[in-house]
Amino acid sequence: MPQSEYKARQVRDKTHEVFEYDHDDAKPGKPLHLLVPGGLIALAALALIIFIGYQTWFEESLTQELGTILCLILAPLYVGGVFLFSYGYELYNIPRAIRLTAIIVFVTLAAVVIVAVLFFVLGNMKGGSNSSSKSSKSSSSKSSGASKPSASRRAVGGAIGGALSNKSSSTGGSSSHHSSGPIFINTGGGRTRVETREVTKEVVKEVPKEPMPITCPFCTRSYVPVEYNYLCPSCGAATPKDLIEESQMPKADDRP
Repeated sequence: MPQSEYKARQVRDKTHEVFEYDHDDAKPGKPLHLLVPGGLIALAALALIIFIGYQTWFEESLTQELGTILCLILAPLYVGGVFLFSYGYELYNIPRAIRLTAIIVFVTLAAVVIVAVLFFVLGNMKGGSNSSSKSSKSSSSKSSGASKPSASRRAVGGAIGGALSNKSSSTGGSSSHHSSGPIFINTGGGRTRVETREVTKEVVKEVPKEPMPITCPFCTRSYVPVEYNYLCPSCGAATPKDLIEESQMPKADDRP
């Protein structure tokens, strides 16, 4: 088998040499028929290994046992694809193909380790940020829960106070107003003593009285004159003036 004139790191010249060798019918073998499929197999296996590692150790959608088994299954496919690529790239030189395969696999392994470490670090950072956000949310919910009872107690107290004030103003006909202010008292000798006294003023509020029903003198129908425009709803007679005044008088229970 012919020896390659270029080293593996001379990618441009080496690729041109392999291409010319493949199209030369006088030379045995077709290196591109090994190089292209081997490269595709190696890339596909490597992509699957990275994807499985991401799903296993970063997203945690796969168990570690299953992810490890799948990576071990795909590893020989990757190494085999790399060897086919190197065998065609080195023009069927087995020693040089093995050496190139070892170099590529070692570099790839180092890159995978670096990527795995980065994924692990990012995963821990993500978990720490999630836990801190959860703790902050729980603390804020606890503080809001602790403040809600005091607000509800204030609201209930205000409602009770308003109800009591409304009740006292509606049941009684009068209300009291308390005020305080300073009172200056001259004690003699050019001295003035200041005292504060509370003054209570009673404010009387008149409560409107409901009109009383009367009896029609013509048909003895009982009705309230103001509700029927001072006309008897039975016979239609006008309400006498004295009965109108009688209906507007307060009840016996309401008189002081």
